[in-house]
Amino acid sequence: MVNYKDLGLVNTRDMFAKAMKGGYAIPAFNFNNMEQMQAIIMACVEAKSPVILQVSKGARAYANANILRNMARGAVEYAHELGCDIPIVLHLDHGPNFEVAKDCIDNGFSSVMIDGSALPYDENVAVTKKVVEYAHKYDVTVEAELGVLGGVEDEVSAEESKYTKPEEVIDFTSKTGCDSLAISIGTSHGRCKFTPAQCTRSPDGVLIPPPLAFDVLAAIEQKLPGFPIVLHGSSSVPVEYVKIIEQYGGKIPDSVGIPEDQLRKAAKSAVCKINIDSDGRLAMTAAIRRHLAEHPGDFDPRQYLTPARDELKKMYMHKCVNVLGSAGHALD
Repeated sequence: MVNYKDLGLVNTRDMFAKAMKGGYAIPAFNFNNMEQMQAIIMACVEAKSPVILQVSKGARAYANANILRNMARGAVEYAHELGCDIPIVLHLDHGPNFEVAKDCIDNGFSSVMIDGSALPYDENVAVTKKVVEYAHKYDVTVEAELGVLGGVEDEVSAEESKYTKPEEVIDFTSKTGCDSLAISIGTSHGRCKFTPAQCTRSPDGVLIPPPLAFDVLAAIEQKLPGFPIVLHGSSSVPVEYVKIIEQYGGKIPDSVGIPEDQLRKAAKSAVCKINIDSDGRLAMTAAIRRHLAEHPGDFDPRQYLTPARDELKKMYMHKCVNVLGSAGHALD
């Protein structure tokens, strides 16, 4: 067994407590490869922001569990080399069952999510409690989920969202002992978080999504004062990246995300972790498509992955500084 503390990682407990007290949210950025990890660490060191490195089951299958674990160790050492020992969490995103969560805990993860949200309520409670009991033996923190997010991300998919029921949250958290709770208030996975029918359009044709259900969030906060809340599916799907991708041959119609002003509002509440994945995919793809179109003779991956990494860093910096409010809090 590999303990996360030996890798220089931390769990989310103190991180979340400080975020709630300070009125900001911790960025939880998904990564699958070296360039994404480098960009995340470069941005968060420069912004002096704590960070959660998120790994999905699909990312582990793509990059190999041992490689990802050692990349997390490398991320800690890279941050030190860059001059700031920011707090770094290695987190399993949407763990599908106890076995996957246990394997991550045994292999150096400092935080895991068990996603039983698609199960009947009692089964969700049971599997979450089982993961919590195992994780807490090793001081690993556990995120659970109530409610269902729509959309598709890796192997996680649902046709429609189902808001979290505030009347269930006290019972669920007390029975499971989870450390944080992912809720559904209108965010969604993927680059198409809402259908065109759910949106209005600006005069220039840009889709404007419906607002998040802040009344549901307020009711949950009232039921669980001081309890860490998580938002999944919170990419803003920047219009500029969508336009670049389509300008250079891509076809991703009806892409729409969560407005950043709503994420900033959420970050000032009990929401202390906000997940961002699709924005990284879009930034990287936009930069690669543009570079290859403008430099058709390039074939060395470093030639197009370098600008992609630069664009990722720029986007992650923006999220830390202007959206989540986490910049400057690494050494709190």
